[in-house]
Amino acid sequence: MSSQAQGKELIITRELQAPRELVFKVWSEAEHLKQWWGPKGFEIHVQEMDFRPGGYFHYSMNAADGGQMWGKFLYKEIQAPERIVWHNCFSDETGNIVRAPFSNLIPLEIRNEVTFTDNNNGTTTMIIRGGPFNATEEERSFYEGMFESMEQGFGGTFDQLEQYLAERK
Repeated sequence: MSSQAQGKELIITRELQAPRELVFKVWSEAEHLKQWWGPKGFEIHVQEMDFRPGGYFHYSMNAADGGQMWGKFLYKEIQAPERIVWHNCFSDETGNIVRAPFSNLIPLEIRNEVTFTDNNNGTTTMIIRGGPFNATEEERSFYEGMFESMEQGFGGTFDQLEQYLAERK
């Protein structure tokens, strides 16, 4: 674990029925990422994507009822096709990092690391680890209390990823 991650991490492992290069591609290109990232039932609109260390992915999540939230990835490390490290944040329309619209206790930045392991049989093991970055003790505790909810949310997102990959094979 990186020394920058604080507290407990959420760890999710998923075996994907797709080669590693394709899995990496759908994580690293805006036209793909917008098709599967985010909560079920939300449409993703890409404001801008600059996939490189120091770059970012700025997007809005739009619900069918008209609700909208903005998010941003701040890319820290990229090792194609094996690993991506980024900080995930809520943002405003102009890309400024802001508090989550539904709780002031969610850390401003979550450090995520996703790794892709080629299983040499056309499948890829994807492991994502996430934890608060520069968070207060209260924010870390709140984050850790949301693990079950986050597992469900990521589960839905990664179901969408699996379906999207199946359509690309």
